[in-house]
Amino acid sequence: MQMLDATVVATALPAMARALGSTPVRLNVAITSYLLSVAVFVPVSGWAADRYGARRVFVAAIGLFTLSSVACALSQDLVQLVLARIVQGMAGAMMVPVGRIILLRTVPKEDLLKAMSFLSIPALLGPVIGPPLGGFMVTYMSWHWIFLINIPIGVLGIALVMRCVAEIREEGTPPLDWPGFLLSAICLASLVSGFEAIGRDVMPLPLLLGLIALGAACGLLYARHARRSDRPIIDLSLMRVPTFAIATLGGNLCRFAVGATPFLLAMLLQVGFGLTPFSAGLITFASAAGALLMKFVATPIVRRFGFRRVLTVNAVLTGSFIVLCAGFTPQTPVWLMILILLVGGFFRSLQFTGVNTLTYADIPPAMMSRASSFAAMAQQLGISLGVGVAAVTLNISMALRGADRLAVGDVVAGFIVIGVLCAASVFSFRRLEPLAGAHLNGAKQSDDE
Repeated sequence: MQMLDATVVATALPAMARALGSTPVRLNVAITSYLLSVAVFVPVSGWAADRYGARRVFVAAIGLFTLSSVACALSQDLVQLVLARIVQGMAGAMMVPVGRIILLRTVPKEDLLKAMSFLSIPALLGPVIGPPLGGFMVTYMSWHWIFLINIPIGVLGIALVMRCVAEIREEGTPPLDWPGFLLSAICLASLVSGFEAIGRDVMPLPLLLGLIALGAACGLLYARHARRSDRPIIDLSLMRVPTFAIATLGGNLCRFAVGATPFLLAMLLQVGFGLTPFSAGLITFASAAGALLMKFVATPIVRRFGFRRVLTVNAVLTGSFIVLCAGFTPQTPVWLMILILLVGGFFRSLQFTGVNTLTYADIPPAMMSRASSFAAMAQQLGISLGVGVAAVTLNISMALRGADRLAVGDVVAGFIVIGVLCAASVFSFRRLEPLAGAHLNGAKQSDDE
Protein backbone atom coordinates (compact mmCIF):
# COMPACT_ATOMS: atom_id res chain seq x y z
CA MET A 1 0.00 0.00 0.00
CA GLN A 2 2.70 2.48 1.01
CA MET A 3 4.96 2.02 -2.03
CA LEU A 4 2.01 1.91 -4.42
CA ASP A 5 0.49 5.08 -3.02
CA ALA A 6 3.79 6.92 -3.31
CA THR A 7 3.72 6.51 -7.12
CA VAL A 8 0.17 5.85 -8.31
CA VAL A 9 -1.02 9.43 -7.73
CA ALA A 10 1.38 10.89 -10.31
CA THR A 11 -0.48 9.23 -13.21
CA ALA A 12 -3.85 10.49 -11.96
CA LEU A 13 -2.84 14.14 -11.40
CA PRO A 14 -4.42 15.60 -14.60
CA ALA A 15 -7.78 13.88 -13.95
CA MET A 16 -7.72 14.81 -10.25
CA ALA A 17 -6.88 18.43 -11.11
CA ARG A 18 -9.88 18.70 -13.42
CA ALA A 19 -12.21 17.18 -10.80
CA LEU A 20 -10.95 19.45 -7.99
CA GLY A 21 -10.86 22.63 -10.07
CA SER A 22 -7.09 22.95 -9.96
CA THR A 23 -4.10 22.43 -12.26
CA PRO A 24 -1.70 19.42 -12.39
CA VAL A 25 1.20 21.67 -11.34
CA ARG A 26 -0.65 22.96 -8.26
CA LEU A 27 -1.95 19.48 -7.45
CA ASN A 28 1.62 18.18 -7.33
CA VAL A 29 1.51 19.34 -3.69
CA ALA A 30 -0.57 16.20 -3.06
CA ILE A 31 2.55 14.14 -3.83
CA THR A 32 4.97 16.46 -2.04
CA SER A 33 2.88 16.65 1.14
CA TYR A 34 2.79 12.85 1.36
CA LEU A 35 6.57 12.50 0.87
CA LEU A 36 7.30 15.22 3.43
CA SER A 37 5.01 13.62 5.99
CA VAL A 38 6.71 10.23 5.51
CA ALA A 39 10.17 11.82 5.85
CA VAL A 40 9.24 13.71 9.05
CA PHE A 41 7.65 10.80 10.91
CA VAL A 42 9.84 7.85 9.84
CA PRO A 43 12.38 8.47 12.65
CA VAL A 44 9.61 8.16 15.27
CA SER A 45 8.60 4.67 14.13
CA GLY A 46 11.26 2.70 16.04
CA TRP A 47 10.62 4.57 19.29
CA ALA A 48 6.83 4.14 18.95
CA ALA A 49 7.20 0.39 18.36
CA ASP A 50 9.38 0.01 21.47
CA ARG A 51 7.18 2.23 23.63
CA TYR A 52 3.69 1.06 22.68
CA GLY A 53 4.30 -2.37 21.12
CA ALA A 54 5.14 -3.18 17.50
CA ARG A 55 1.90 -5.04 16.75
CA ARG A 56 -0.27 -2.28 18.24
CA VAL A 57 1.52 0.44 16.27
CA PHE A 58 1.46 -1.65 13.08
CA VAL A 59 -2.29 -2.25 13.29
CA ALA A 60 -2.93 1.42 14.12
CA ALA A 61 -0.78 2.50 11.16
CA ILE A 62 -2.61 0.21 8.72
CA GLY A 63 -5.98 1.41 10.05
CA LEU A 64 -5.00 5.09 9.83
CA PHE A 65 -3.60 4.60 6.32
CA THR A 66 -6.84 2.97 5.21
CA LEU A 67 -9.06 5.67 6.76
CA SER A 68 -6.94 8.49 5.34
CA SER A 69 -7.20 6.80 1.92
CA VAL A 70 -10.98 7.07 2.21
CA ALA A 71 -10.57 10.75 3.19
CA CYS A 72 -8.44 11.31 0.05
CA ALA A 73 -11.15 9.76 -2.14
CA LEU A 74 -13.84 11.94 -0.50
CA SER A 75 -11.86 15.20 -0.81
CA GLN A 76 -13.77 18.04 -2.45
CA ASP A 77 -10.91 20.50 -2.86
CA LEU A 78 -7.12 20.74 -2.79
CA VAL A 79 -6.88 21.67 0.91
CA GLN A 80 -8.87 18.60 2.01
CA LEU A 81 -6.77 16.35 -0.23
CA VAL A 82 -3.46 17.72 1.11
CA LEU A 83 -4.57 17.29 4.73
CA ALA A 84 -5.65 13.71 4.06
CA ARG A 85 -2.33 13.00 2.29
CA ILE A 86 -0.36 14.35 5.28
CA VAL A 87 -2.20 11.93 7.60
CA GLN A 88 -1.67 9.15 5.07
CA GLY A 89 2.07 9.92 5.04
CA MET A 90 2.21 9.76 8.85
CA ALA A 91 0.62 6.30 8.73
CA GLY A 92 2.92 5.14 5.92
CA ALA A 93 5.96 6.30 7.88
CA MET A 94 4.95 4.01 10.75
CA MET A 95 3.64 1.11 8.69
CA VAL A 96 6.69 -0.02 6.72
CA PRO A 97 9.50 0.36 9.32
CA VAL A 98 7.39 -1.19 12.10
CA GLY A 99 6.44 -4.10 9.85
CA ARG A 100 10.15 -4.60 9.22
CA ILE A 101 10.85 -4.47 12.98
CA ILE A 102 8.36 -7.30 13.53
CA LEU A 103 10.09 -9.37 10.86
CA LEU A 104 13.59 -8.66 12.20
CA ARG A 105 12.65 -9.67 15.74
CA THR A 106 10.73 -12.82 14.89
CA VAL A 107 12.71 -14.37 12.02
CA PRO A 108 15.91 -16.27 13.00
CA LYS A 109 19.01 -14.68 11.48
CA GLU A 110 19.78 -17.77 9.41
CA ASP A 111 16.39 -17.29 7.66
CA LEU A 112 16.72 -13.51 7.29
CA LEU A 113 17.98 -13.61 3.69
CA LYS A 114 15.00 -15.67 2.56
CA ALA A 115 12.59 -13.39 4.41
CA MET A 116 14.18 -10.25 2.96
CA SER A 117 13.89 -11.62 -0.58
CA PHE A 118 10.12 -11.54 -0.10
CA LEU A 119 10.08 -8.25 1.81
CA SER A 120 11.93 -6.41 -0.97
CA ILE A 121 9.34 -7.35 -3.60
CA PRO A 122 6.63 -4.79 -2.62
CA ALA A 123 9.21 -1.99 -2.44
CA LEU A 124 10.30 -2.74 -6.00
CA LEU A 125 6.81 -3.46 -7.37
CA GLY A 126 5.25 -0.22 -6.12
CA PRO A 127 7.05 2.24 -8.44
CA VAL A 128 6.54 -0.12 -11.41
CA ILE A 129 2.91 -1.14 -10.86
CA GLY A 130 1.83 2.37 -9.83
CA PRO A 131 1.88 4.06 -13.28
CA PRO A 132 -0.02 1.36 -15.25
CA LEU A 133 -2.51 0.78 -12.41
CA GLY A 134 -3.11 4.50 -12.01
CA GLY A 135 -3.45 4.90 -15.78
CA PHE A 136 -5.96 2.03 -15.98
CA MET A 137 -8.12 3.28 -13.10
CA VAL A 138 -8.17 6.87 -14.33
CA THR A 139 -8.93 5.81 -17.90
CA TYR A 140 -11.60 3.19 -17.25
CA MET A 141 -12.91 4.01 -13.74
CA SER A 142 -12.26 7.25 -11.81
CA TRP A 143 -9.37 8.79 -9.85
CA HIS A 144 -11.11 7.97 -6.55
CA TRP A 145 -10.27 4.27 -6.99
CA ILE A 146 -6.53 4.80 -6.65
CA PHE A 147 -7.31 5.46 -2.95
CA LEU A 148 -10.34 3.21 -2.43
CA ILE A 149 -8.31 0.15 -3.50
CA ASN A 150 -6.54 0.42 -0.14
CA ILE A 151 -9.70 -0.46 1.82
CA PRO A 152 -9.79 -4.24 1.19
CA ILE A 153 -5.98 -4.46 1.48
CA GLY A 154 -6.04 -2.59 4.81
CA VAL A 155 -8.88 -4.67 6.28
CA LEU A 156 -7.18 -7.92 5.25
CA GLY A 157 -3.85 -6.65 6.62
CA ILE A 158 -5.30 -5.83 10.04
CA ALA A 159 -7.07 -9.21 10.23
CA LEU A 160 -3.85 -11.08 9.39
CA VAL A 161 -1.73 -9.08 11.84
CA MET A 162 -4.21 -9.68 14.67
CA ARG A 163 -4.23 -13.39 13.90
CA CYS A 164 -0.58 -14.11 13.09
CA VAL A 165 1.63 -11.54 14.87
CA ALA A 166 2.48 -11.61 18.57
CA GLU A 167 3.04 -8.37 20.49
CA ILE A 168 6.66 -7.20 20.66
CA ARG A 169 7.55 -4.47 23.12
CA GLU A 170 10.69 -3.15 24.85
CA GLU A 171 10.56 -2.49 28.57
CA GLY A 172 11.83 0.78 29.99
CA THR A 173 11.70 2.80 26.76
CA PRO A 174 12.72 6.41 27.49
CA PRO A 175 10.57 9.42 26.51
CA LEU A 176 10.71 10.70 22.93
CA ASP A 177 13.79 12.74 22.04
CA TRP A 178 11.85 15.93 21.20
CA PRO A 179 14.85 18.18 20.32
CA GLY A 180 16.18 15.42 18.07
CA PHE A 181 12.76 14.90 16.51
CA LEU A 182 12.36 18.60 15.66
CA LEU A 183 15.87 18.89 14.20
CA SER A 184 15.53 15.69 12.18
CA ALA A 185 12.04 16.70 10.99
CA ILE A 186 13.25 20.05 9.65
CA CYS A 187 16.36 18.43 8.16
CA LEU A 188 14.49 15.63 6.39
CA ALA A 189 11.54 17.77 5.27
CA SER A 190 13.87 20.41 3.82
CA LEU A 191 16.15 17.93 2.05
CA VAL A 192 13.35 15.75 0.64
CA SER A 193 11.36 18.75 -0.64
CA GLY A 194 14.55 20.30 -2.04
CA PHE A 195 15.63 17.11 -3.82
CA GLU A 196 12.11 16.58 -5.18
CA ALA A 197 11.95 20.17 -6.51
CA ILE A 198 15.37 20.12 -8.22
CA GLY A 199 15.05 20.61 -11.94
CA ARG A 200 11.27 20.94 -11.94
CA ASP A 201 10.94 24.76 -11.82
CA VAL A 202 8.45 24.65 -8.95
CA MET A 203 10.29 27.25 -6.84
CA PRO A 204 12.87 30.01 -7.38
CA LEU A 205 16.51 28.87 -7.31
CA PRO A 206 17.45 30.96 -4.20
CA LEU A 207 14.56 29.40 -2.26
CA LEU A 208 15.56 25.91 -3.43
CA LEU A 209 19.20 26.41 -2.40
CA GLY A 210 18.07 27.94 0.90
CA LEU A 211 15.86 24.93 1.59
CA ILE A 212 18.70 22.46 0.99
CA ALA A 213 21.08 24.64 3.07
CA LEU A 214 18.53 24.68 5.93
CA GLY A 215 18.26 20.89 5.77
CA ALA A 216 22.05 20.48 5.81
CA ALA A 217 22.42 22.91 8.74
CA CYS A 218 19.76 21.12 10.80
CA GLY A 219 21.45 17.83 9.93
CA LEU A 220 24.75 19.10 11.36
CA LEU A 221 22.97 20.41 14.47
CA TYR A 222 21.29 17.04 14.87
CA ALA A 223 24.64 15.22 14.61
CA ARG A 224 25.95 17.43 17.43
CA HIS A 225 22.81 16.74 19.49
CA ALA A 226 23.01 12.97 18.87
CA ARG A 227 26.55 12.80 20.27
CA ARG A 228 25.34 14.29 23.56
CA SER A 229 22.06 12.38 23.89
CA ASP A 230 21.74 8.98 25.58
CA ARG A 231 18.90 7.79 23.29
CA PRO A 232 18.78 9.97 20.15
CA ILE A 233 15.81 9.44 17.87
CA ILE A 234 18.21 8.62 14.98
CA ASP A 235 21.14 6.69 16.41
CA LEU A 236 24.20 7.77 14.41
CA SER A 237 26.38 5.32 16.37
CA LEU A 238 24.91 2.59 14.14
CA MET A 239 27.26 3.83 11.42
CA ARG A 240 30.13 2.36 13.46
CA VAL A 241 28.84 -1.11 12.52
CA PRO A 242 30.73 -1.78 9.24
CA THR A 243 28.05 -3.89 7.53
CA PHE A 244 25.30 -1.40 8.43
CA ALA A 245 27.34 1.62 7.25
CA ILE A 246 28.44 0.03 3.96
CA ALA A 247 24.97 -1.36 3.18
CA THR A 248 23.37 2.02 3.96
CA LEU A 249 25.79 4.13 1.89
CA GLY A 250 26.24 1.72 -1.02
CA GLY A 251 22.58 0.74 -0.97
CA ASN A 252 21.48 4.36 -1.25
CA LEU A 253 23.51 4.85 -4.43
CA CYS A 254 21.65 1.82 -5.83
CA ARG A 255 18.35 3.30 -4.62
CA PHE A 256 18.83 6.29 -6.90
CA ALA A 257 17.45 3.90 -9.52
CA VAL A 258 14.22 3.25 -7.57
CA GLY A 259 13.07 6.86 -7.86
CA ALA A 260 14.83 7.82 -11.09
CA THR A 261 14.17 4.86 -13.42
CA PRO A 262 10.32 5.01 -13.46
CA PHE A 263 10.58 8.81 -13.88
CA LEU A 264 13.04 8.54 -16.79
CA LEU A 265 11.09 5.72 -18.46
CA ALA A 266 7.91 7.79 -18.27
CA MET A 267 9.71 10.75 -19.88
CA LEU A 268 11.26 8.57 -22.60
CA LEU A 269 8.21 6.49 -23.51
CA GLN A 270 5.51 9.15 -23.14
CA VAL A 271 7.24 12.43 -24.04
CA GLY A 272 9.97 11.04 -26.30
CA PHE A 273 8.10 8.21 -28.07
CA GLY A 274 4.54 9.55 -27.73
CA LEU A 275 3.07 6.48 -26.02
CA THR A 276 0.00 6.74 -23.77
CA PRO A 277 0.54 6.45 -19.99
CA PHE A 278 -1.13 3.03 -19.98
CA SER A 279 0.97 1.68 -22.89
CA ALA A 280 4.18 3.00 -21.32
CA GLY A 281 3.19 1.50 -17.95
CA LEU A 282 2.67 -1.93 -19.50
CA ILE A 283 6.23 -1.86 -20.89
CA THR A 284 7.80 -0.75 -17.59
CA PHE A 285 5.88 -3.52 -15.81
CA ALA A 286 8.56 -5.90 -17.12
CA SER A 287 10.82 -4.69 -14.30
CA ALA A 288 8.27 -6.02 -11.81
CA ALA A 289 8.28 -9.43 -13.48
CA GLY A 290 12.07 -9.52 -13.14
CA ALA A 291 11.79 -8.64 -9.46
CA LEU A 292 9.32 -11.49 -8.91
CA LEU A 293 11.61 -13.99 -10.64
CA MET A 294 14.46 -12.94 -8.36
CA LYS A 295 12.81 -14.09 -5.14
CA PHE A 296 13.14 -17.73 -6.19
CA VAL A 297 16.90 -17.58 -6.74
CA ALA A 298 18.27 -14.79 -4.50
CA THR A 299 18.91 -17.05 -1.50
CA PRO A 300 20.90 -19.75 -3.37
CA ILE A 301 22.91 -17.11 -5.27
CA VAL A 302 23.98 -15.26 -2.10
CA ARG A 303 24.63 -18.53 -0.25
CA ARG A 304 26.83 -19.74 -3.11
CA PHE A 305 28.92 -16.59 -3.66
CA GLY A 306 28.58 -14.56 -0.43
CA PHE A 307 27.37 -11.00 0.13
CA ARG A 308 30.60 -9.23 -0.85
CA ARG A 309 30.99 -10.91 -4.22
CA VAL A 310 27.29 -10.70 -5.12
CA LEU A 311 26.90 -7.03 -4.19
CA THR A 312 30.08 -5.88 -5.97
CA VAL A 313 29.47 -7.76 -9.24
CA ASN A 314 25.73 -7.13 -9.21
CA ALA A 315 26.21 -3.38 -8.64
CA VAL A 316 27.97 -3.17 -12.02
CA LEU A 317 25.32 -5.34 -13.70
CA THR A 318 22.47 -3.27 -12.24
CA GLY A 319 24.06 -0.01 -13.39
CA SER A 320 24.80 -1.46 -16.84
CA PHE A 321 21.19 -2.43 -17.47
CA ILE A 322 20.07 1.09 -16.52
CA VAL A 323 22.57 2.49 -19.03
CA LEU A 324 21.22 0.06 -21.67
CA CYS A 325 17.85 1.84 -21.42
CA ALA A 326 19.62 4.88 -22.91
CA GLY A 327 19.79 2.94 -26.17
CA PHE A 328 16.00 2.73 -26.55
CA THR A 329 14.66 4.46 -29.69
CA PRO A 330 11.18 4.62 -31.25
CA GLN A 331 12.41 1.87 -33.60
CA THR A 332 13.55 -0.46 -30.77
CA PRO A 333 11.33 -3.59 -30.79
CA VAL A 334 9.00 -3.70 -27.81
CA TRP A 335 10.15 -7.25 -27.00
CA LEU A 336 13.76 -6.06 -26.69
CA MET A 337 12.81 -3.20 -24.34
CA ILE A 338 10.78 -5.62 -22.22
CA LEU A 339 13.68 -8.11 -22.14
CA ILE A 340 16.19 -5.46 -20.98
CA LEU A 341 13.77 -4.19 -18.31
CA LEU A 342 13.01 -7.77 -17.21
CA VAL A 343 16.66 -8.72 -16.71
CA GLY A 344 17.46 -5.31 -15.21
CA GLY A 345 14.59 -5.70 -12.74
CA PHE A 346 15.98 -9.09 -11.74
CA PHE A 347 19.47 -7.74 -10.97
CA ARG A 348 18.11 -4.63 -9.21
CA SER A 349 15.88 -6.77 -7.00
CA LEU A 350 18.77 -9.12 -6.18
CA GLN A 351 20.85 -6.10 -5.16
CA PHE A 352 18.21 -4.74 -2.78
CA THR A 353 17.60 -8.16 -1.24
CA GLY A 354 21.30 -8.45 -0.45
CA VAL A 355 21.59 -4.86 0.80
CA ASN A 356 18.45 -5.02 2.97
CA THR A 357 19.59 -8.26 4.59
CA LEU A 358 23.18 -7.17 5.16
CA THR A 359 21.98 -3.92 6.78
CA TYR A 360 20.81 -5.87 9.85
CA ALA A 361 23.46 -8.63 9.81
CA ASP A 362 25.41 -7.42 12.84
CA ILE A 363 22.77 -5.32 14.64
CA PRO A 364 21.97 -6.64 18.17
CA PRO A 365 18.27 -7.30 18.90
CA ALA A 366 18.00 -4.34 21.30
CA MET A 367 18.97 -1.93 18.49
CA MET A 368 16.77 -3.37 15.72
CA SER A 369 14.07 -0.70 16.10
CA ARG A 370 16.57 2.15 15.83
CA ALA A 371 18.29 0.46 12.88
CA SER A 372 14.97 0.05 11.06
CA SER A 373 14.09 3.74 11.54
CA PHE A 374 17.56 4.83 10.40
CA ALA A 375 17.46 2.60 7.31
CA ALA A 376 13.94 3.79 6.36
CA MET A 377 15.03 7.42 6.68
CA ALA A 378 18.11 6.80 4.50
CA GLN A 379 16.00 5.02 1.87
CA GLN A 380 13.59 7.96 1.70
CA LEU A 381 16.46 10.37 1.10
CA GLY A 382 18.09 8.09 -1.47
CA ILE A 383 14.93 7.68 -3.56
CA SER A 384 14.18 11.44 -3.45
CA LEU A 385 17.77 12.32 -4.34
CA GLY A 386 17.62 9.89 -7.28
CA VAL A 387 14.64 11.75 -8.76
CA GLY A 388 16.42 15.06 -8.14
CA VAL A 389 19.64 13.93 -9.86
CA ALA A 390 17.66 12.64 -12.86
CA ALA A 391 15.70 15.91 -13.17
CA VAL A 392 18.87 18.04 -12.91
CA THR A 393 20.55 15.91 -15.59
CA LEU A 394 17.60 16.50 -17.95
CA ASN A 395 17.72 20.25 -17.31
CA ILE A 396 21.49 20.48 -17.81
CA SER A 397 21.22 18.51 -21.05
CA MET A 398 18.44 20.84 -22.29
CA ALA A 399 20.47 23.92 -21.28
CA LEU A 400 23.54 22.66 -23.18
CA ARG A 401 21.35 22.26 -26.28
CA GLY A 402 19.84 25.69 -25.74
CA ALA A 403 16.36 24.15 -25.82
CA ASP A 404 13.34 24.53 -23.56
CA ARG A 405 11.61 21.30 -24.59
CA LEU A 406 12.59 17.78 -23.61
CA ALA A 407 14.14 15.54 -26.28
CA VAL A 408 15.07 11.86 -26.30
CA GLY A 409 18.77 12.78 -26.01
CA ASP A 410 18.15 14.48 -22.67
CA VAL A 411 16.60 11.35 -21.21
CA VAL A 412 19.51 9.30 -22.58
CA ALA A 413 21.87 11.45 -20.49
CA GLY A 414 19.68 10.82 -17.43
CA PHE A 415 19.89 7.03 -17.81
CA ILE A 416 23.68 7.17 -18.22
CA VAL A 417 24.19 9.33 -15.10
CA ILE A 418 21.91 7.20 -12.90
CA GLY A 419 23.44 3.97 -14.21
CA VAL A 420 26.99 5.17 -13.53
CA LEU A 421 26.07 6.32 -10.00
CA CYS A 422 24.43 2.96 -9.29
CA ALA A 423 27.52 1.10 -10.54
CA ALA A 424 29.73 3.39 -8.41
CA SER A 425 28.32 1.67 -5.29
CA VAL A 426 30.84 -1.09 -6.09
CA PHE A 427 33.51 1.01 -4.34
CA SER A 428 31.46 0.90 -1.13
CA PHE A 429 30.71 -2.83 -1.29
CA ARG A 430 34.37 -3.68 -1.99
CA ARG A 431 35.13 -2.53 1.56
CA LEU A 432 33.15 -5.47 2.97
CA GLU A 433 35.05 -8.27 4.66
CA PRO A 434 35.03 -11.49 2.58
CA LEU A 435 33.06 -13.25 5.34
CA ALA A 436 30.59 -10.38 5.89
CA GLY A 437 27.11 -11.77 6.59
CA ALA A 438 28.25 -15.41 6.34
CA HIS A 439 26.24 -16.28 9.45
CA LEU A 440 23.08 -15.17 7.62
CA ASN A 441 23.48 -17.05 4.36
CA GLY A 442 25.16 -20.23 5.54
CA ALA A 443 27.81 -19.88 2.81
CA LYS A 444 30.83 -22.09 3.22
CA GLN A 445 33.94 -19.99 2.85
CA SER A 446 37.39 -21.42 2.19
CA ASP A 447 40.17 -20.78 4.72
CA ASP A 448 42.22 -18.70 2.27
CA GLU A 449 39.35 -16.24 1.86
